[in-house]
Amino acid sequence: MSKDFLLEIGTEEIPAKFIPGAMAQLEELAHKRLQEMRLDFAEVNSYATPRRLALLVKELAEKQKDLNTEVKGPAVKAAYSPDGKPTKAAEGFARSQGVSVDSLFTQEVNGVPYVFAQKSETGKDCKSLLPGLCRDLITSLHFPKPMRWGDLDFRFARPIRWLVAMYGEEILEFEFVRLKAGRVSQGHRTLAQEPIVLQEPAEYKDKLRQGYVLVDSKERKINVWHQIQALAGKAGGVVAEDEELLDEVIHIVEYPTALLGEVPARYMELPEAVITTPMREHQRYFPVRSAAGKLLPYFITVRNGDETALEKVKAGNEKVLKARLEDAAFYYREDSKVPLSDFVRKLEKIVYHEKLGTVRARVERLRSLSGFIVRSLGLGTEKQELVDRTAFLAKADLATLMVYDFPELQGIMGAEYAKLSQESPEVCQGIVEHYQPRFAGDALPESLAGRIVSIADKLDAIVGAFGIGIQPTGSQDPYALRRQAQGIVGILLKAEWDLSLAQLVSESHRLFGEQGVQILPLNEILPLLQDFFQQRLRYILQDQGLRYDTVDAVLAQGSDKLFRTAQKALVLHAKRDDSGFAEYVQAYVRCYNLSKKAELKGFDEKVLEDPAEIKLAEELFLRRERFDNLLEAAEYEQAYKVAAELVPSIEKLFLAVMIMVEDENLRAARLALLGQCVEMLGCLGDLSLLSA
Repeated sequence: MSKDFLLEIGTEEIPAKFIPGAMAQLEELAHKRLQEMRLDFAEVNSYATPRRLALLVKELAEKQKDLNTEVKGPAVKAAYSPDGKPTKAAEGFARSQGVSVDSLFTQEVNGVPYVFAQKSETGKDCKSLLPGLCRDLITSLHFPKPMRWGDLDFRFARPIRWLVAMYGEEILEFEFVRLKAGRVSQGHRTLAQEPIVLQEPAEYKDKLRQGYVLVDSKERKINVWHQIQALAGKAGGVVAEDEELLDEVIHIVEYPTALLGEVPARYMELPEAVITTPMREHQRYFPVRSAAGKLLPYFITVRNGDETALEKVKAGNEKVLKARLEDAAFYYREDSKVPLSDFVRKLEKIVYHEKLGTVRARVERLRSLSGFIVRSLGLGTEKQELVDRTAFLAKADLATLMVYDFPELQGIMGAEYAKLSQESPEVCQGIVEHYQPRFAGDALPESLAGRIVSIADKLDAIVGAFGIGIQPTGSQDPYALRRQAQGIVGILLKAEWDLSLAQLVSESHRLFGEQGVQILPLNEILPLLQDFFQQRLRYILQDQGLRYDTVDAVLAQGSDKLFRTAQKALVLHAKRDDSGFAEYVQAYVRCYNLSKKAELKGFDEKVLEDPAEIKLAEELFLRRERFDNLLEAAEYEQAYKVAAELVPSIEKLFLAVMIMVEDENLRAARLALLGQCVEMLGCLGDLSLLSA
């Protein structure tokens, strides 16, 4: 008969950001381990609060499944002598499998007879296996920053303070980190009067609820969201969906109670971001807005407890927010006394990186690199001045009091102060947009100045980092270089800008040298950066639904102009559904396989002798100029159509002649002919990399 299995790891408060990953790991590990142990179960659920991680397995079998396997041994000719007697090889194999030599049997594998042993293993009782499983699950969990406690060598998210391990009504007896597993859990730190004694795993959620703990994070999330919306409605407003903040809040409380606080009216005159940033980023408050989206003088927060002394808790939260907004109001008044441009000179005192100079020096690089991009795009003087002004002011707010205390407002306050300084709307928009995308899923810049300065800003950071040997490794990317490179690729694709990556990197590298900044030579970092950006383009294209081999085929030809490469990939993606594409690929692959080792060069048509190859050579010549012009104009779909016109003639060529003839001149001419076919048929990529 099956029973439920419960493992609870009671801890000191785990950081909210650790919890979702730990829950996913626990559930995944349990699934994997139970299947490996041949234990049937109905379902696996993980639960968590700041003070616990728990696993509940429903209907776990009482016994392992029996195991019957056939193990392959040596070949029959090695296992038996000519007279049929078992050799030492057969005896050793039988001994290693725990069976008698007489029980071995033969079976053919790919036409060769081998000896096999039939192994049978009787399943063990589940209860005897679960203590080991519990230890395995606990020790297999990984956290971003684990810690030790006491004199133990073991590391965990936070110190473990109790363990619950039960199978049905029975305790799974084992010791870990000097704690004995039992049936006693703990409720809310301040609301629960007594420890929680469990009789069976099935009552786990209900018993903890009685101890003021909602252990199911999904239940807590629904509970919190309903409370938030109800309070917002009482204030005549709504709270916009904010999954990131909501997910963090539910992992810092065990028994959530939402409360509505007020914002003093005098602070509502501040820029909206100045009000909402301290709310959200520092205090984990939810701003309340009207149905039209206007910010209202209210906030909602969630306490870890019940409604006891809720007015005092409300007053305390209001006091904390008031202090932060008072600071923000002071900073805003002081910063607003001078034009934004006055802060640029103060950037000389802010070090960007000890090896890359000050932020002021960086501003000059951004201006020069932005100007280079403007010229590369063929834009006029008016656009040049707009972009230059944006680049000049883009980092100015880093020297303001506001951004010093609230770094999350960089760019946002720059735009606000630029507006107060009577800068043009385009410059204001460019300042705030040049940081975009700030995170995965964030919007890309929309304005011309925002796009250009954003590319310059991100490229300067990437080239500088690679230039001093700071590169992302594995999962480590402390300077968010992958995100910045992906932002550049996204902007180029969205704006449809046909810019050369090599030229951009070369110009950025030159600007570092012009300022006397010592970084690695261009020839060392350029290949690394080309591969780095290629991987970002790969990610974006596959995220758009393109098959991996489509992307491989296109990237095999290089990706200096990222927009062109993406266009080529999209055309190839679409053409793979065409009825004649299989014949097109077949023609390419046959030509490619024969010609890939040949020297691609022109050939003398007079050497060709068969009408089929003469006709193909004529068709290549007639289409070449038009084809080259289409490629130059990035008209890849039209170029593909022109190349596809060669396929019937290529098929006739292979039917009519043998390519690898003894005549060296004729063979070379035919291979060169195929090489030119490869050049045209491969206008969308190396099609030999496509899978069926």
